[in-house]
Amino acid sequence: MVYRFDSPLGPIDYDWSGAICSSLQLTPDTEAVNTGNDPVAQWLHAYFEGRITPLPPLAAPATPFQQKMRAGLLAIPFGEVRSYGELATALGTAPRAMGQALGANPLPLLIPCHRVVAANGLGGFACGVAWKKKLLDFESGFSAPH
Repeated sequence: MVYRFDSPLGPIDYDWSGAICSSLQLTPDTEAVNTGNDPVAQWLHAYFEGRITPLPPLAAPATPFQQKMRAGLLAIPFGEVRSYGELATALGTAPRAMGQALGANPLPLLIPCHRVVAANGLGGFACGVAWKKKLLDFESGFSAPH
């Protein structure tokens, strides 16, 4: 079932089956309502308070490469960024392949692909560069999440 979370940066829709989150979308519209008290909403509340909490149950990655990429993204600390090249080198792949895989991430924010930037700027983001900038600016406002 698709739920909506009204974040301080804008609406977030996510698919919660009652057991796992299979997708999350950062939406452009402005009429959002809060969701219930499921694990995804709890994680989002904590995130927007600058607190690090365990991820809710997530759908498994579709491929071994996506699993490797997910682990690499989760290793980037809150408020920090890595370049496509840095992440690609760490994961033993090409920056272009990394960018394509990041664009296919069905769980942005939960799996923080917004923390990967181009060598000379923000780079792309499947949810739009405006969302990427808002998320990076938001995270940079916290000195040390707790």
